[in-house]
Amino acid sequence: MDVGKQIHRAAVFGASGGIGRALAEALVKQSVEVWAGCRSGDPGIAAAQPFAFDLDDETSIAEAADAMSDAPPDLVIVASGVLTLDDGTGPERSYRSLDPDAMARVFLLNSIGPAIVAKHMLPLFDRKERCVFAALSARVGSISDNSLGGWHSYRASKAALNMLLRNFAIELGRTHKQAVIAGLHPGTVDTQLSEPFQSNLPDGQLTAPGEAAANLLEVISRLKPSDSGKIFDYAGEVISA
Repeated sequence: MDVGKQIHRAAVFGASGGIGRALAEALVKQSVEVWAGCRSGDPGIAAAQPFAFDLDDETSIAEAADAMSDAPPDLVIVASGVLTLDDGTGPERSYRSLDPDAMARVFLLNSIGPAIVAKHMLPLFDRKERCVFAALSARVGSISDNSLGGWHSYRASKAALNMLLRNFAIELGRTHKQAVIAGLHPGTVDTQLSEPFQSNLPDGQLTAPGEAAANLLEVISRLKPSDSGKIFDYAGEVISA
């Protein structure tokens, strides 16, 4: 298998966010044909083909996949996700703060949404060639690595995403022997998502979006079919479940 082969076409879901934009821009610089998607329909990335999608609307995801079906991507990245909701509701520090509506929203954006993207994009993958589906996960979604607790909805939604990715890898692997499905932990990146939690970070722990994108694309370039279903950090190390 040609690990590290040139990606010809890529679709980035969530290209208006800090990491998603950096990933789309980096792929464009590598002369990859890029579809860049966001809710508004145009993240404003030069040389990328914009498309609209909304995780609240499965039809919009199906229509995006249909628009790519004539020239399917060999790389799909789901770069969307949420830590703090639009109304300011942040990650819960105690079970006493749990709210069912907030939990449902976090799970929709972090777990269900990427799963529905996979539902419509995975059927486009070539059965014989190397294709990669990657979704942004997080180290805090690891159950065995959890020693601090808290952040209940975020942790649980990322753990659910990791399980879904594993499920999809097993199912797709039966028909697509060269395909890879993986979760990616980008580290703490200087984006709107992490901004409220940056003040207490040790020096050097905050990564610029461009650097994070380069790290993740390097990890993607090295993924093999035997890696499918696993979660990797920005250095290419496997994160335990």
